[in-house]
Amino acid sequence: MAKIKAIRGMNDILPEATPVWQYLETTVKDVVAAYGYSEIRMPLVEQTDLFKRSIGEVTDIVEKEMYTFRDRNDESLTLRPEGTASCVRAGEEHGLLYNQTQRLWYTGPMFRYEKPQKGRYRQFHQIGVETFGMASADIDAEVIMLSARLWKKLGILDAVTLQLNSLGSNEARAEYRAALVEYLEARKDQLDEDSVRRLESNPLRILDSKDENTQALLDQAPVLSDYLDDESREHFSELCALLDAAGIRYELNPRLVRGLDYYCKTVFEWVTDKLGAQGTVCAGGRYDGLVKQLGGRPTPAVGFAMGIERLILLLETLDVVPSSVRQSFDVYLAAEHKGLQGQVIALAEQLREELPGLRVRVHCAGLKNISAKARQTGAPIVLLVKATDDNQLAGALWCGEEPRFDIAQADLSREINAVWNA
Repeated sequence: MAKIKAIRGMNDILPEATPVWQYLETTVKDVVAAYGYSEIRMPLVEQTDLFKRSIGEVTDIVEKEMYTFRDRNDESLTLRPEGTASCVRAGEEHGLLYNQTQRLWYTGPMFRYEKPQKGRYRQFHQIGVETFGMASADIDAEVIMLSARLWKKLGILDAVTLQLNSLGSNEARAEYRAALVEYLEARKDQLDEDSVRRLESNPLRILDSKDENTQALLDQAPVLSDYLDDESREHFSELCALLDAAGIRYELNPRLVRGLDYYCKTVFEWVTDKLGAQGTVCAGGRYDGLVKQLGGRPTPAVGFAMGIERLILLLETLDVVPSSVRQSFDVYLAAEHKGLQGQVIALAEQLREELPGLRVRVHCAGLKNISAKARQTGAPIVLLVKATDDNQLAGALWCGEEPRFDIAQADLSREINAVWNA
């Protein structure tokens, strides 16, 4: 029979890779906890209308990339392509949003039918941060500062650049959209095929075009900042001042619009030039109208999402993952002969009890060439246990090249602790 393989673009995360994932996830948990954010967990499957109403029916995600199917009740369901809409739905459904402030975060898989390539997959994982009930620029600044602190803790701050823009109010954006369409319609024959399609459905996304001729054409196009309403202009100015005061460096990018319909005012991306075409590692912005759009009361909101696969790729490209992260255990414990195996297992339990946090792996296979095999595991500490003449346990302890022989059982915990913490 033919072997069954994973679906293209939906990858297994193997044991050799999971320590780096755990390192990233633990670091994120520490940072969001430092800012007082609470975790929320949403289902993988939502009603299709949730994403049509939030992301926008004429976006690439809804038109071409969603995994949508009908269940046995003939309801249209979709594997979530992003987390913000689900978070808003959950917050509104459970009464967390109206007349309240919330700081939430989540992590988990998302699904989009895209052409798989390095750093872009059909099942991918995101970490998201969402805040609700706060309309002022200080919360915009906070979520950006939170992300900057994460980059600093991961050792990648110097490899990423913050790009900022303001989309203004819905009314200001509509006025700009009309001016942009008028400009581009007169030059339609110079646009690339994808931009021609977007001209009818989502013209602001043309600003994001990677086509060189289209980008050159946009040099003379109307600029969004010229159409900003006074409130949005003041909001953006305050945000920039807060980031300046915090020492957060940024670039203004007037063509940054993001790919989702629900954004307004602040939008931002953290980008890198270390990963080739997949340069965005974190992106977000303000979406004050989304809660109302999904049936709730008007609620200001701002947040961001980051792709875990792409962040891990960046960490490994820059070689900033601590070497200790990849080691899944601290002590490799083996018996000199099979008759001691029961005592060795008991000793392992004793060490785990006396030294909380110590990761002990017990050798449970054949004992031929056990000393060499134990040391070949790459464990930072190897303990080979034998019986003394008076039927007591003693150990030979390796940490480096030279073993320390005949350490009495009563002294093993103390000796291992000293080596472990050295």
